[in-house]
Amino acid sequence: MTGTIAHWAHGAAFTGTSAQTAEVTNPATGAVVGRVALSSTADAQAVIASAARAARGWADTSLARRTRVLFAFRELLNSRKEELAEIITREHGKVFSDALGEIARGLEVVEFACGMPHLLKGGYSETVSTGVDVHSKRQPLGVIGVISPFNFPAMVPMWFFPVAIAAGNTVVLKPSEKDPSAAVWLARLWREAGLPDGVFNVLQGDKTAVDALLQSPDVAAVSFVGSTPVARYVYEEASRYGKRVQALGGAKNHMVVLPDADLDLAADAAVSAGYGSAGERCMAISVVVAVDPVGDRLVERIAERTRALRVGDGAKGARVNGRESDMGPLITRAHRDHVAGFVAEGERSGAELVIDGRDTPAGDAAGGAEGYWLGPTLFDHVTPDMSLYQEEIFGPVLAVVRAASYEEALELVNANPYGNGTALFTNDGGAARRYENEVEVGMIGVNVPIPVPMAYYSFGGWKHSLFGDSHAHGTEGIHFCTRGKVVTTRWPDPAAPRTGGVQLGFPQND
Repeated sequence: MTGTIAHWAHGAAFTGTSAQTAEVTNPATGAVVGRVALSSTADAQAVIASAARAARGWADTSLARRTRVLFAFRELLNSRKEELAEIITREHGKVFSDALGEIARGLEVVEFACGMPHLLKGGYSETVSTGVDVHSKRQPLGVIGVISPFNFPAMVPMWFFPVAIAAGNTVVLKPSEKDPSAAVWLARLWREAGLPDGVFNVLQGDKTAVDALLQSPDVAAVSFVGSTPVARYVYEEASRYGKRVQALGGAKNHMVVLPDADLDLAADAAVSAGYGSAGERCMAISVVVAVDPVGDRLVERIAERTRALRVGDGAKGARVNGRESDMGPLITRAHRDHVAGFVAEGERSGAELVIDGRDTPAGDAAGGAEGYWLGPTLFDHVTPDMSLYQEEIFGPVLAVVRAASYEEALELVNANPYGNGTALFTNDGGAARRYENEVEVGMIGVNVPIPVPMAYYSFGGWKHSLFGDSHAHGTEGIHFCTRGKVVTTRWPDPAAPRTGGVQLGFPQND
């Protein structure tokens, strides 16, 4: 028996008027676990209206009260994170421990947002001219739309909504229709934490819901994470309607391994960063650039570790041959087939298929014969003209490219149209410093394969990995969710004689 996963507006579930729904499946079994409501335009307008009605009252709420709600939400989420992780595993397919890790990273942004009274402090300059003082302040925008992808149904929304809410905005979250339940669970938790009705809302649906957020005059700003084509569309459409936009797009993240690197450390990192969450993350390492002469030895180590991975149902307590799964299935059958198509094309193009994930067994060994299984896949001798290299695959496919020198490796990374994340493995501090300065990528790891920054730094890439000029959370996130005012005041001394009169010239300081 499956139920309908509804919208959330003004503090309660909202079924809407649309009769359209979509199946939500468990990727490990293929079983339908629910149906999600697909918003009509009228439904979207109703949810947005809930946020708009609450905006003024929440903006006028004291920072002390807002912070108390944030702290309460943080404590509730931390105490019940396993409940949320089970929901994520059931609808997304990632293993339970990975789902817990996702929530932990989201909690870091909640904790950062708890410091909003300090983060929103303005500046003050006294007597900038005779009797004149100047001060600055930052104020909320109003309603902020958050459009999040399927791969992190809790963490990616938490990149945005804690900061937005703490700064005094209201939020409409549009989760992926593939795993929508986490968003409603979070909405209920906000209500339990004491957040006023209408401050956090959930709009379920597809492109109809997205377009409603992009076009509504009541939505002041939109935060988005997803593929580059959709990020470009969101940026262009929302900008056309005069909104602020931060649209984080796709990636093709390179890990460069220099000859002096610790190859065991590099191999561990490549496997962890390439196959974690089944490769369905924008910070996954999808290309390893092996600088001569380490290629053969590195590939051998990566292959050894890859063959030891266990693929199966990631649910809490599930086991594969007596051990918890390392990697779960892909999100849908269509996506599984899409990734398998890249594997077949890689073979046709002449890359060396070292490990074929299409051979991953179904049935008891993996978790369910009807699940969407594709195991870790490793290619060697990939070249930049191959689709394996050019496209964002968003699956557990790791491509090894050979380079003759540091310079050739750097040129390869910088020529790529994406600029989200990159890593360099080396024991040479000078080479690392040079790479930091020369690589054209927004987030860089040195002997760190997935350089996702802490919440007090901002997250985001360069080039086709970002549309707009604001990254998520950190200082840039605060500025995105607020707008500045500068106030100049003069309070004449009532005891002093009046001076001045009409002056048409440009004001000057004495």
